[in-house]
Amino acid sequence: MLYPSPTKLRSQRDINLWRIPLNLSLAAIALFGATMIPDILDAYGVIHIPAWLTMGSIDDARAILSAMMGSVATVLALIFSVALLVLSMVATLFGPRLLYRFLQDWVTQATIGLFMGTFIYVCLCFLVTHQDAHTRFVPQISLLTSWVLVVCSFAFLVYYSHRIATSIQNPDMIARVVDDLYPAVISSHQRASSEGAGELPDDDAILSRAEAGAIVRCSKSGYLQHIDHGALVTAARDAGALIVLKFRPGHFVLRGEPLASIVPASEGHRIEAAISRHISFGRHRTLTHDSEFAIAQIIEIAIRALSPAVNDTFTGVACVDWLADALLVLTEQPPPEGNWYDTTGELRVWVPAVRIERVVRLAFNQIRQASATTPAVLIRQLEMIRRLGPRMSEAAILALAEQADAIRDTATALVALDRRDLDAAYGARKTLSITCL
Repeated sequence: MLYPSPTKLRSQRDINLWRIPLNLSLAAIALFGATMIPDILDAYGVIHIPAWLTMGSIDDARAILSAMMGSVATVLALIFSVALLVLSMVATLFGPRLLYRFLQDWVTQATIGLFMGTFIYVCLCFLVTHQDAHTRFVPQISLLTSWVLVVCSFAFLVYYSHRIATSIQNPDMIARVVDDLYPAVISSHQRASSEGAGELPDDDAILSRAEAGAIVRCSKSGYLQHIDHGALVTAARDAGALIVLKFRPGHFVLRGEPLASIVPASEGHRIEAAISRHISFGRHRTLTHDSEFAIAQIIEIAIRALSPAVNDTFTGVACVDWLADALLVLTEQPPPEGNWYDTTGELRVWVPAVRIERVVRLAFNQIRQASATTPAVLIRQLEMIRRLGPRMSEAAILALAEQADAIRDTATALVALDRRDLDAAYGARKTLSITCL
């Protein structure tokens, strides 16, 4: 399958709204120092700045700088107000779990950074532009640079407004969630140089062995966000042991709960520190190793859209469409089974696997429950079940058939006309080539 070109995977592990603005502010200070060099050389007569590059007398210069400072400061305050308004609206319409996408948006950060850097630059120019009884200094090159920075900042503001207007549209937001799923599923299959491949083990046998192993308990509560498989495989290989994790990324682990079991138990003291060092916990779920989180984000948008307070059927239908695409991605490029081997093919790390049938149920259950009186969404779910069926595994087909039956049973309060359309859609799904039904 051809996937869209990978983009940088965004997650809640690196939320910040200050890094780019800080870098651009520091760059503005450095730029001011650079442009002051020709101005100082001109003041001492070392070089001569052409008259057509100057911006008038000192009174003209200070008037221009005052006007630019006032306009830039006003727009900067407006940008912060718009950003907070957008974040408030996103939390209401899409849910607070999607706020990090707007906080990490480089256009928002670059716009704030450009205006902050321009404001700092203009302030510095205003401070050095002076005249007294003995000296007179007008930094003409710096003044001209200030004008260029202001023009560029306002030009970027237009693009910022366009970006905000498009990003808050429901279909665009939903599609962006699925776009982030592509690099997530691709990166989940990447293996370190210390890792290899091996035969699929018997999960029940692994869990049975883990009962006799040394227990490593979780040091703090939080969502399991990231597992450094390569480092754990190396640590387990050096100790000749097997690490059996009780939770997978996306699970919430309570402080003091058994996090992992080390087999044999005698090697527990050698690997416990590596487990604490190479397994990350946080207050939020992330997409880094948690493919189900993308499904959960789309479901949250759908449930809010289908709530009585919003009653946005079109967004609910769009969520069903993009959930089908997400299921297709996870079917054609499924998450790893949870088995990580060393280069000799020996199993070293075992993690509970994400089964596609579980993801299918997750993608349909809550939307079906929220749309019991919304036939358009139920019918679209049945349509997607029919279209996904031929491209899914046998276990996923069984889960899809189960969901189709549940949708039919859910629609008990529909009027006769809607019920007829839904029955037609339910009948169409029987055209699937399902040999196991």
